Amino acid sequence: MANELMFYTYPSCTSCRKTKAFLQDQQLNVSERHIFRDAPSVDELLTLLTLCDNGVESLLATRSQAFKQLDVDVDDLKLSELLQLMSENPKLLKRPILTDGKEVIVGYDKVSIETYARRHDLTTSNVS
Repeated sequence: MANELMFYTYPSCTSCRKTKAFLQDQQLNVSERHIFRDAPSVDELLTLLTLCDNGVESLLATRSQAFKQLDVDVDDLKLSELLQLMSENPKLLKRPILTDGKEVIVGYDKVSIETYARRHDLTTSNVS
């Protein structure tokens, strides 16, 4: 996935829409993936997790309705169980998620996207 950004998104999500508009303005080449229709696999989540500075907290949407309705204490889960839960219920994931397989940006983070684009000299939009 060298220099190709994967954009995990949900069209009704305000942060996702803002990120998509910003990506288009910056003419960044991204592949868009609907986070609910094509949820990240356990292996993909594990890869994303290894790229996050704050571990599971970087990806887990603890303020989401889905999280609040969980019938389980995530602190009691093994990492493999938590990743499986997140893969099966992508509403537990923060969004959007933007990654090239070497770096990850979670949420609408204009500064991080600009910094990434400058560092990698990216242009030419491919967002649908």
